[in-house]
Amino acid sequence: MLVLGIESSCDDTAAAVVKDGREIRSSVVSSQDFIHSKYGGVVPELASRRHIEAIIPVVEEGLGVAGVTMDEIDGIAVTKGPGLVGSILIGLSFAKALGYARKIPLTGVNHILAHPFAAFLSEKDAPPAAAPRFPAVALVVSGGHTTLIRMDTYLEYEVIGRTIDDAAGEAFDKSAKLLGIPYPGGPAMNRLAEKGRRDAFAFTRPYLKKGSLDFSFSGIKTAVLRHVNTLKDSNALDETAIEDLSASFQEAVVDVLLRKALWALEVSDTPDLIIAGGVACNSRLRERALELGEDKGLNITIPDKKLCGDNAAFVAGAGYWRLKDGLTEGLELNAIPSFF
Repeated sequence: MLVLGIESSCDDTAAAVVKDGREIRSSVVSSQDFIHSKYGGVVPELASRRHIEAIIPVVEEGLGVAGVTMDEIDGIAVTKGPGLVGSILIGLSFAKALGYARKIPLTGVNHILAHPFAAFLSEKDAPPAAAPRFPAVALVVSGGHTTLIRMDTYLEYEVIGRTIDDAAGEAFDKSAKLLGIPYPGGPAMNRLAEKGRRDAFAFTRPYLKKGSLDFSFSGIKTAVLRHVNTLKDSNALDETAIEDLSASFQEAVVDVLLRKALWALEVSDTPDLIIAGGVACNSRLRERALELGEDKGLNITIPDKKLCGDNAAFVAGAGYWRLKDGLTEGLELNAIPSFF
């Protein structure tokens, strides 16, 4: 089965063709960073307008790279949420029109629940991915969401932890802005952290309460603000201080993410962990997670970095299992901007 995936939940317009939920035939992503960087964050109206401009060329490129036509597509999977409602509606409306006109089965996919499916994907002509086993726990860490999901099958899941305020990626971007790092700040902060001292500044680890699987990163972000103001008052906010703050902040966030993931594995009685989402590109998180897997005998899967950020390949991968199970939708399918 060839599935065309379409993703437009935030500021990336993406299309992909995936075979049988596993093999990536194409994955095309059009970024809007050049539009939003001067504003220090995503401007929803500008994002929607750019999706309108990009959606047709991106889908055409996705089909072209895969070497297929719409006549060969067996199903369409599109992000229905969560995200920016204006952005979601562009991809959703296009997918519904395309499916209706071509009489191709359509299914809507939850963007956050789809992120873990990146762990099951492999490039064409590459060895198949060593797929995680079920049950598994997925830690989805992105700009808008930090979520723990227990996956019992491809279609059966339970959300067992979520952020109650700032998500990890949001905390990275907001903290980077406080340090004067241009948008998108998370990746740049990660690079600066590689030069800094992880114990230079003290950050409390917000575990909430023992055994809690929910997340809270607003306090760490506020602590960055306090440190920045103190350093400015003493005229000490130099390049070294920014590197040290970045490293100390990053270490605190990674500590919390992995401690909560370990608790989730214990509660779910499984050694299989998937770490996905844009923050899964963070080099320190990847390093610490793999060390943790070796130390505790866990099966930890982190997708390739290009599959961690927003893309349509994992949307098509998740959509394949829905389509295979007959879970199709029609023109009544609507955008769902919130997760819960």
